Amino acid sequence: MTVSAWTRIVPFICALTAADLACAQNYPARPIRLVTSAAGGASDFAARLISQGLSTGLGQQVIVDNRGGGVVPVEIVAKASADGYTLLYYGSTLWLLPLLQEASYDALRDFMPVSLTVNSPVIVAVHPSVPAKSIKELIALAKARPGALNYGSGGVGSPAHLASEMFKALAGVDMVGVPFSGTGPALIAVVSGEIQVLMSASGGMTPHMNAGRVRALAVSTAQRSASFPNLPTVAEAGVPGYEYGQYSGIFAPARTPAAVINRLNAEIVRVVHRADVKEKFFNTGTDSLGSTPQEGVATIKSDVARFSKVIKGAKIRAQ
Repeated sequence: MTVSAWTRIVPFICALTAADLACAQNYPARPIRLVTSAAGGASDFAARLISQGLSTGLGQQVIVDNRGGGVVPVEIVAKASADGYTLLYYGSTLWLLPLLQEASYDALRDFMPVSLTVNSPVIVAVHPSVPAKSIKELIALAKARPGALNYGSGGVGSPAHLASEMFKALAGVDMVGVPFSGTGPALIAVVSGEIQVLMSASGGMTPHMNAGRVRALAVSTAQRSASFPNLPTVAEAGVPGYEYGQYSGIFAPARTPAAVINRLNAEIVRVVHRADVKEKFFNTGTDSLGSTPQEGVATIKSDVARFSKVIKGAKIRAQ
């Protein structure tokens, strides 16, 4: 680029920077829309809980906008103005779904993670009739009887399916997957003994664990869960390198000014670390996080790299 060209473009760049800074200094000047999936689910609960604290901290109302299931909320926010007034509350399906099927968006190209807010540990559980009281014993049993143990999932490409296939790959065992029409039916199946193994979110599993209808062996997360401190991680219990987290967080359209992202991040982290908010998440079997945007990007990249291998190796395609 010539010197004369630079003299023309530099004032334009500076003007954009000044505009972004001015926008951030005045942000937010009107209510913020937090788009998420259907009312009544885990994402809706988390979005509403966090939005209450954000409204106070930001001095503007944060309105939860429920937009049904699937990728509808994602597509709405991907096309929204990158000004910090339309945000997305969503789970790790945001970046895992494009690995399973064609998607109209790219998680890292079209979004900036403002903060990961919670991580829902997956519980590895077996029916009480299964003679395994630890992950090592489950692996030994599966190796001694290849193909004899069935594991359930909420469908092809569901979190339980991906978590189980990663377990099979890293532990070197052969278990047969049985897809159900959702997590609820899969949970009923392991409680009744129709299947032997289930890796499922802790919320629905906890009552059955407490009643002795299933035996919990481990949690899927990298560190022990605050909600289940007595359960070892799968990695420490016998499968080094295993980690599966059901992350959720708040995302902004790409190209949202960094100053706006940072302001939102500070408020979100403050809210999710409040004792009352942590307790409400704890009561649902969910661990509060609060990450930097950079940590969010790193988590997405790590998940995509690891699960690309699992999905390719198991030849998984969403149905």
